[in-house]
Amino acid sequence: MPGRTAHRTLGGMTRPPSPAEELRFLDHELRQLDARRTHLLARRAQLLALLQPVLPAAPRAASPAAPSAARRPETTAPRVQNVLLVLGGVLLAVAAIAFTLVSWGHLGIAGRSLVLGAVTLAALGAPVALRRHGLGSTAEAVAGVGLALTVLDAYALHEVAMARTDGTGYTAVAAAVLAGLWSGYGRALGSLHVSRPAALAAAQLPLPLGAVASGAGPYAIAAALLLTAACDSVVALRTPLRSLRLPASVGAYGLGGWGVLAAGVFSLTATGPGDAARASALLVLAAAIALGVARWAPGRDLATGTAVAGGVLLVAALGGVPRVLLPGVWAVPVHLACGIALAAVVRGRLPEPVRRGFALASAGVQGAAVLWALPPVVLALLGPLGWTVRSWSGAPSDLRDALTLGAPWPPCASTAPLVLVLVAAVLVAVARTTPAWRTRAATGAMTLGWAALLVLPATLRLPYAVGLFMLGATVAGALVVAACARRTPMSMTALLLSLLTAADLALLSLASRTATLAVLAALTALFALSAAHRRPDPGLASASLASATGLACAVGAATGAPAAHTALLVLVVPVVAALLAARMSCSAVPVEVTGAGAGLVAVGLAVTDGPLLALVLALCGVIAAGTAVREDRRPAGYAAAVLFLLATWVRLGAWHIGTPEAYTLPVTVPTLVVGFVRQRRDPLASSWTAYGPGLSVTLLPSLLMAWGDADWPRPLLLGTAALALTLLGAHHRMQAPLVLGGGVLVLDVLHELAPHLVQLAHALPRWLPPALAGLLLLALGATYEQRLRDARRVREALGRMR
Repeated sequence: MPGRTAHRTLGGMTRPPSPAEELRFLDHELRQLDARRTHLLARRAQLLALLQPVLPAAPRAASPAAPSAARRPETTAPRVQNVLLVLGGVLLAVAAIAFTLVSWGHLGIAGRSLVLGAVTLAALGAPVALRRHGLGSTAEAVAGVGLALTVLDAYALHEVAMARTDGTGYTAVAAAVLAGLWSGYGRALGSLHVSRPAALAAAQLPLPLGAVASGAGPYAIAAALLLTAACDSVVALRTPLRSLRLPASVGAYGLGGWGVLAAGVFSLTATGPGDAARASALLVLAAAIALGVARWAPGRDLATGTAVAGGVLLVAALGGVPRVLLPGVWAVPVHLACGIALAAVVRGRLPEPVRRGFALASAGVQGAAVLWALPPVVLALLGPLGWTVRSWSGAPSDLRDALTLGAPWPPCASTAPLVLVLVAAVLVAVARTTPAWRTRAATGAMTLGWAALLVLPATLRLPYAVGLFMLGATVAGALVVAACARRTPMSMTALLLSLLTAADLALLSLASRTATLAVLAALTALFALSAAHRRPDPGLASASLASATGLACAVGAATGAPAAHTALLVLVVPVVAALLAARMSCSAVPVEVTGAGAGLVAVGLAVTDGPLLALVLALCGVIAAGTAVREDRRPAGYAAAVLFLLATWVRLGAWHIGTPEAYTLPVTVPTLVVGFVRQRRDPLASSWTAYGPGLSVTLLPSLLMAWGDADWPRPLLLGTAALALTLLGAHHRMQAPLVLGGGVLVLDVLHELAPHLVQLAHALPRWLPPALAGLLLLALGATYEQRLRDARRVREALGRMR
């Protein structure tokens, strides 16, 4: 039994560790090994740094922990090869040019022919042998040198045998021949890349240079540029070789751009039908090239973009001849008509990218036409502002004079209404045929139609009264559209347009007293009827109130009444606004804001007459108090209180009353009443919140006046009031009355006793103040603890007060 127990005990003591314990042990050992290895490597690096000057040739063993990274090459071997080959070819070409231009005269005819012929044949034949040996890049470089030598051969041929021929014509023929030879040379050698782009570059010259050499004129040169661009476009679209597509595209865009620019300049500067027709033919050719590219372009974006360019070129071509035949004011309408006709072509059997491009081109033309027609619209909106400084100075003869006020009318703006109407008609058609764009197109059509009606009276130079009538009809029409649209985006736009037209009409009516009264009365009635239709509209009601405010001011000015008396008439508008806002079920904020603005106008009119200003302020306070009766407009009560206070102060000022209590007591009494009511409702409210502001408004100004007053009634009354307030605060245990009353009482008493204290200070000996100060300090020191206890009791007593 004892042996078995010992075996069990020893077995329990020598059991192996758990896997977790063994893992922790291994991690600890590994960390120690890593730390030791790091230390040894650092020491080794230090020793190598010390031994390096001594043993510069000693091989350095590679560290396993930090193997040296091999330096990466900055370029590849094929690129180095291509750079070397290109540089070699360029140097050879430069040497050949220098030889031809400089050393040519030192050799005879046979020598010249032998040298150039041998070098050219060697350069053109070497690529065959080089390609057989697998040196394709070298063959390309040598072939490039050979092609450059053929150019020198052509130059040498001209200098030797054809020196008397025209250089431009010879260059055109030589470029055509070289383009054919280079192309054939590339085909003969198979996959030679350098010859075909070179042949394409040479092919850019024959047609333009041939036109210049033949003296055909600028139109022929532009046509040659466009035809060359057409050939480049065909190559760029049809060739499968990427090395040809890029240079062909560059040539097509470059030469085509120059050709289009020249055709556009010719069309704009044409003075007769013949020149305009030739320019239009060039534009048609350019449009045909663009549309051909759009038809065969591989990408949708490219096809759409070139179709847009083709559509714009077609519009410019079709409008070129009529622009010359018709007066200048019809240039934009003619091009606009062509753009609209282009939109009709979209319905034809055309590829989708072309139809989309035509639609975008037509939209761009119409947008440009609308921008051209905007200056008279802006002048019609902003021009009437000048009547604000010359009101009732006399009605002008026609509406254009009323708008411009002597400023020049925009040139060629006579057809602006027609342009706006045409674009509006297109938008109406879009709204009917395209449901997705119906709302936006209809809104745009309505806006453009409104702009046309706005500038039409001035364009036709209608009489002043007729123009005002047309603008009033425009306001009425916009209100009808807003009522029929029933709170849609179109309704909001129509309402905004009606307000803009009404403002413009009201400003224009300032030229005449009769027109001002008639227009403002009509606008007031019109907006009131529109606002009362079906259910009240806040925006229209606000517009009616604004018109009524202007009408009240105009009536007061027309009757010759002082401006202060006119303020009483203007106050009718805030009263109506308050009554109307109380009966509205929807948001009445615009109506209330308009009423507040009318009240400010009334205050501004009455500011020169003190008594009337006080009356106006009091009436405004009554209106605000009536608004505060509504449960959702309680904050208006604060505005009413401020207005009543201002009215009181203005009235006191008009009576020339300088006593500050007359101004402060009207504030203190209501404030104390409000504080009393609040403390009754909330017993925990502090007396500083309830009574502090009201008491401070009167006590502090009165104290300042008492300190500067040499008489005795004011300090006596102030001290009596402060004493009563202190006793009242002590009785009800309230901090604010106690502290404010006691502080004012002490300062008031000091002010009254100050002369006697000064006399007493002069009568006493000089040693007495220091003695009294010493006795005071001794007394304070003797009773320090008691005074602290008393102060603590006072603080606790004040803390228990409300």
